[in-house]
Amino acid sequence: MSRHPDTDADVLIIGAGPAGAAAAAWLARAGYRVRVLERDHFPRFCLGESLLPACMEDLARAGLLDSVQRGGYQTKDGAAFTWRGREATVDFRDRQGPGWRHTYQVERADFDRRLIRAAAEQGAEVEFGVTVTAVHPDRRRPRLTRVDEHGRGRVLTARFLLDASGPGRVIARALGLARPPRLAPRLALFTHLTDGIRDPAFDRDKILIAIHPREAGIWYWLIPFSAGRASLGVVGAPAALARHGDTPEARWQALLDAEPRLRDLLQDARRRRPLGELQGYAAAASRLHGPGYAVLGNAGEFLDPVFSSGVTIALRSALMAAPLVARQLDGEAVDWAEAFETPLRRGITTFRAFVEAWYDGRLPAIIFHPRQPDSLRSQISGVLAGYAWDRDNPFVRAPRRRLDALARHCGHRRPSAGGAP
Repeated sequence: MSRHPDTDADVLIIGAGPAGAAAAAWLARAGYRVRVLERDHFPRFCLGESLLPACMEDLARAGLLDSVQRGGYQTKDGAAFTWRGREATVDFRDRQGPGWRHTYQVERADFDRRLIRAAAEQGAEVEFGVTVTAVHPDRRRPRLTRVDEHGRGRVLTARFLLDASGPGRVIARALGLARPPRLAPRLALFTHLTDGIRDPAFDRDKILIAIHPREAGIWYWLIPFSAGRASLGVVGAPAALARHGDTPEARWQALLDAEPRLRDLLQDARRRRPLGELQGYAAAASRLHGPGYAVLGNAGEFLDPVFSSGVTIALRSALMAAPLVARQLDGEAVDWAEAFETPLRRGITTFRAFVEAWYDGRLPAIIFHPRQPDSLRSQISGVLAGYAWDRDNPFVRAPRRRLDALARHCGHRRPSAGGAP
């Protein structure tokens, strides 16, 4: 057990989402005094609802898996793709090597609340409705200022800070670490449905990803939940979506009417929440660690929703950082660049290569190609299952080179700005 009464906590964690909950649970179980500061009150709506199998390992390491498995969530074992009547599937059960081959599709309001409650049960202290307004890094006694909903401020001191604030990106913004993301800006329209799907051929164990039949840079997600509910969204460049109507509602309807598979599946659907809009979500940071702090998950880097990498990166960053925090607090010298930032960014780079290949058309050309060798299908399935740190996979060791070569083999000669398959 930690003995440092001169600090408010051994570790202060900003944000109670998946990264914050996982780091808090791991460190609390290891005997450290952990305090989590969350701006919102839970439950609260959040996107990022389709998990990847690699998440299951990190949830288990954090001691959170049992709580998730009791949630009654919809099982997920892969992804289905559709474009102009063509169908393709990436099945996580096809991947080689150890690890999970299924995961869940979750409503994040319930999922996030379940995780942070489990972290609190393991000893973490959690405060909701508090905002971090200032951060002061220090190798020995980093501190921050938190303000409650009544405007009362207080400076808290710790031995280490973890920023898991997601899109709030508290440390990156406070310390000037934010940098322009390498991915082009895109916009998402989304809602939740009572889906009313009756088609017996529809596989609820897979997320459905559809490509607009005439504009390949626009794509849709349909994420089935349990009890006949679903998340539905459409993503594209803001200018591309704007061409489909004068208002978000008009664009939404026009875009759904244009995609035949979704139109048929959802003819009896009823909306359960107002239409939402999110843009400028991609984020990057010049560094993910510093004196007395580390930045986790979306608080540092966020790519794109297309391959559901957000929660996977969040959990992996938390389970990479937490043991290093423990080692440092126990007096060991830790090389955070070598042990945390460099390996974490390797996986992010793999995911980024797949996102770029999706939008420039290489990956759709591969996915829809009718004669993929089984070994390559297994390797691609491994990355899309979240095993983006598996160095035994050639698509992890050299993702861009391997995607380029396979896309050429599948007949995709030159990337196009519109992302045409």
